[in-house]
Amino acid sequence: MGVMPSLSSLLPFGKKKPVKALKESQSSAEQRTLEKIQEFSRGLVTIQDIIAPEAIEIDFGYQKINSTYTRTMFVAGYPRTVPANWLSPLINYPHQMQIAMFIFPVDSGEVLDNLKRKITEMEAEIQSDLRSGKISNINTEVKLEDARFIREELAKGSERFYQFGLYVTVSGKTLEELDKVTKNIQSTLGSLLIVSKRTTLQMDEGFKTTLPMGVDKLLVTRNMDTTSLATTFPFTSSELTMETGIMYGINEHNDSLVIFDRFKMENANMMVLAKSGAGKSYTVKLEILRQLMFGAEVIVLDPEHEYEDLTTAVGGEYINFTFGSEAKINPFDLSNVYEEGENELGQKIISLHGLLKVMLGEMSAQQDALLDRALVAAYKAKGITPDPATQTLEPPLMEDVYKALIGMENQDADDVAARLEKFITGSFRGIFDQASNIDITNQLTVFSVKEMEEEMRPIAMYIILDFIWTRVKKTLKRRILVIDEAWYFMKSKDSASFIHSMVKRARKYYLGITTITQDVEDFISSDYGKAIISNASIQFLMKQSTASIPILAQTFYLSQGERQLLVTADVGEGIFFAGQNHVALRVVASDEEHNLITTDPEELLQKQQILANRQAASSQGEVANPGLNSYEPPEPE
Repeated sequence: MGVMPSLSSLLPFGKKKPVKALKESQSSAEQRTLEKIQEFSRGLVTIQDIIAPEAIEIDFGYQKINSTYTRTMFVAGYPRTVPANWLSPLINYPHQMQIAMFIFPVDSGEVLDNLKRKITEMEAEIQSDLRSGKISNINTEVKLEDARFIREELAKGSERFYQFGLYVTVSGKTLEELDKVTKNIQSTLGSLLIVSKRTTLQMDEGFKTTLPMGVDKLLVTRNMDTTSLATTFPFTSSELTMETGIMYGINEHNDSLVIFDRFKMENANMMVLAKSGAGKSYTVKLEILRQLMFGAEVIVLDPEHEYEDLTTAVGGEYINFTFGSEAKINPFDLSNVYEEGENELGQKIISLHGLLKVMLGEMSAQQDALLDRALVAAYKAKGITPDPATQTLEPPLMEDVYKALIGMENQDADDVAARLEKFITGSFRGIFDQASNIDITNQLTVFSVKEMEEEMRPIAMYIILDFIWTRVKKTLKRRILVIDEAWYFMKSKDSASFIHSMVKRARKYYLGITTITQDVEDFISSDYGKAIISNASIQFLMKQSTASIPILAQTFYLSQGERQLLVTADVGEGIFFAGQNHVALRVVASDEEHNLITTDPEELLQKQQILANRQAASSQGEVANPGLNSYEPPEPE
């Protein structure tokens, strides 16, 4: 039988170490290993090293992180009552900021004890005033009423009690910008009877409080019940629906209908920004079709020949403006409408200055003054003066201005006349130098300039717009003016200024101007382009190129999700802005509407084939295949 060896016989020869010494030896080895690991880690680049700022400067009233200034504010006082979504002006403020809300539940039993004590104190104060013959403090009575109500609701379990903290961190590239934004936000909150203060001497703690770490380092809170706390919820329903108006599409968030009346806004202007092929013309044509059904008069400036089928289908008037066309427009026409405090002739001459600069190019101050003198002389030769009674006479033509310049016998005037000559007797004659023979009488009128030479297209569009503006002022009527490919007007400062002037004054004449452009960067980079966008109550951003996203994000304060939406949006999808609200919108049309307004080349080719089959069958006296006669638009995805 074998013998089981003892533990001691298995140990190596020599002096045995006690257990305590073994543990200390192991601990020392682990400590040395840990130190080596820490020493090795110090030589590595971590995520913290990558995202950490180069420098942080903390002052009494601001914090500077690298080159960005930040400031944190806390809300110290609230009004007695607030409506739902009362934080909307702050949430929608047009500047990037960090808003943090902290909600701490409070034990209801402790609150009930405190309320009981406060109610007793306030009742005693009121009784004391009554015994001494004084009128009780109205503020105390209101507080007592509120305290009794909250106590009753807490006792029933209908309400719970919380402590609520609200903090806002704003940033700016300079200290002046930071001060301006801070002042504006405090004014915005002040308009809601909310008292806000800066976290002076606690800027670091304030900044960390608004970081997404969920730690309140300031602890400036206000007692609130459940109902009051619910009103601070920063999001309301994303529905955008009015009782009147037309349907623009379907809300992508909840599939509700986006029904809107642009004439119920502060102005009826609309801006559509999209890349080529995103569906902007489809969207605008759909709106035109629906606005016509509500009795609006629509005028379209069509530079790409996209609205002819729609115009024919609804019985509108399509005017092809080119050299061989019978349609003529005299840019010197007056509206013959006298308005108190306005000089119609003076405004017309200013408009003609802009037109002639687009036609003739830049001029010196001397030449501009001579041109002004020639314009006044041309009207005067026809008996037209600033007196409204004379403005019903026949207006001058371009030739009259040319003759006035020639008659000055001045070198600068001769130079301007020489540039103008090609429009009078040269290669461009016959289009801008004759009396107007058209008028806007149809509910849908479309002016096309596609067949005009590229060099002349901006001039023709300017003259047509000026003609439309003159006619619009004659009669007050619910109208919509659609300016497609508006980037043409941004090429010249004078034409851009004219569009801007129209957009600002359109509301006065019950006119809504829809401006469409695919050249987003050039349009927004222009000061006039930005002003046109800011004067539009409705903006529709559709699919965009990646290069356009940064400038759009800066202009419209888009979130990261909204930027991604604009890049990945399908045809007919985008973000619909209406005042302070905006939703993700998908444009939808009925089969009949789609058949009228589609510009898809594949569908247009299919329609042409169907028409050709019909004509062939008709000529042979046969019945065409019913399957070819009926055009079915593709099902929406």
